[in-house]
Amino acid sequence: MAHSRQLRQLRQLHLGAFMRPVSLHTGAWRFPGAWPDANFNFAHLKRLAQTLEAARFDAFFMADHLAVLNMPVSALKRGHTATSFEPFTLLSALAAVTSKIGLVATASTTFDAPYHVARRFASLDHLSGGRAGWNLVTTSNPDAALNFGLDEHVEHDERYRRAREFFDIVTGLWDSWDDDAFIRDVASGEYFDPDKMHVLDHKGEHYSVRGPLNIARPPQGWPVIVQAGSSEAGRELAAQTAEAVFTAQPDLETGKRFYADVKGRLARYGRERDHLKILPGAFVVVGETLDEAREKRALLDTFVHAESGIASLSIALGHDVSRFDLDGPLPDIPESNASRSARQRVVDWAREENLTVRQLAQRVGGYSGLEMVGTPESIADEMEQWLVQEGSDGFNVMFPFLPAGVDDFALKVVPELQRRGIFRREYTGKTLRDHLGLPRPANRFFSR
Repeated sequence: MAHSRQLRQLRQLHLGAFMRPVSLHTGAWRFPGAWPDANFNFAHLKRLAQTLEAARFDAFFMADHLAVLNMPVSALKRGHTATSFEPFTLLSALAAVTSKIGLVATASTTFDAPYHVARRFASLDHLSGGRAGWNLVTTSNPDAALNFGLDEHVEHDERYRRAREFFDIVTGLWDSWDDDAFIRDVASGEYFDPDKMHVLDHKGEHYSVRGPLNIARPPQGWPVIVQAGSSEAGRELAAQTAEAVFTAQPDLETGKRFYADVKGRLARYGRERDHLKILPGAFVVVGETLDEAREKRALLDTFVHAESGIASLSIALGHDVSRFDLDGPLPDIPESNASRSARQRVVDWAREENLTVRQLAQRVGGYSGLEMVGTPESIADEMEQWLVQEGSDGFNVMFPFLPAGVDDFALKVVPELQRRGIFRREYTGKTLRDHLGLPRPANRFFSR
C-alpha cells in the first residue's frame, strides 16, 4: 500500500449505502438479532440513516422494483423484499431527520413520465437542502411491464433510446427557471420574473412535453445523476449522462477494465474523468478476526432455503444440480452457456472452501457478487487497493443483516478508513454534489 500513501491527499473514497432492500441477502431477515421487518419499518430505517450519516456516508440509496411476482412464489415467500416503501415517500421523510447524507432514489424511464420524475426529484432536492440523486434505470425486469398495461417488455436498445430522450427532458425541465427567477417583490407585487422562465416545448421521438416545471430550479441545479447499466448501451448512456455509476463487478481486474472503459468514453462528450464516480456494489461482512467474519457469512447462508438456493446455483452453473448429493462435494461440471467468469467464481468457492453442494447453493442463493469478508483492517486494505488501482472511486456498500451489519461497518471499518486518510472525518459541504466533488450544472437556458 506504499503507493496509496502518496495519493491520499489526492483521492478520497466515496461510500453509498445500498438500503432497498436493506440487505440483498435472502436470509438477512432471519439472522440472529436481525430486524425481520427492517425493510418496512420507518423507525428502523430512520435509525439506520442517522447511523450512516454519523459515519459520514455520501449517500443513502434506495433501489426500486415495480413487480412482486418476479420469481416463483416458492422462492418469493422466503425473501424480505415483497413489501417496502415507495422511495420518494421514504426519502422525503428521512430528509426531515437527517441533514447531510445524500438521498438517492431509483426512478424508471420506461414506466414513468418525464414530468413526474422531474417534479419529484426537484421537490426532494428542495426538501433536503440539495441532497437528492436520481438513479436513472430503464428497468430490466419484464414482469414490471405487466403492471403498466404492457403484455411484453420494451426491447433493450429501445429502452435506452427512450432513456436518453427522457434524460434530456427531465434536465431541461429542471432548467425551466433561472436561479433568481422568483423575486417575490412585495412592494411591486411581482412574484417572479417572466424573462427568467423557459418553456421547454419538447417534441421528440417518444415524448412531447411543453413545460415549464412548476417547481423552482433545484438547489443543486440538477439532482445528481446516477446510472446502473453495464451493457454496451448502458455504458454509453453513463458516459453521456451519469455522474455516478452503481455497478456490479465481481473482482478487481474486471472492475479495472470497466473503470477504464467507462472513464475512457468521457472525453468525446467533453467531460472530465473525475466528474463521473464509479461505485461497485460490495457485500461486506465484518469480524474481529477473519475466522469470525467467515463464520458470520457461513451462518447467514444457512438461512437460505434449499428451494431457492438450488435454483440459483443451477442458473449460475448452467447445469441442473438438483440431482446431486446435496451434502457431498460439487462434481465436475461440463461447460455451458452460463457466464464463464461467474461460473468459475462459483466453482472456485466450492473448491477453495470445501463447500458441499448444499452450502454452495446457500451461498449463491443468498448473495454471489463482490464480497469483502474479514477484519476492519483487511476490508480497508481491499477498498484502498480498488481505489489506488483505479478499479473504483468507492463502493455502494451492501450489508449482510440489520442493524449489526451497518453498525459493524460504521463503527469499525469507517474509523480504519479515516485513520488511513482515505475517507472524510467530517462533511465539508452540504449537498450531495459537495460530497462527491461534482460541479453544479450551468442552466442551459440562462447563462451567466
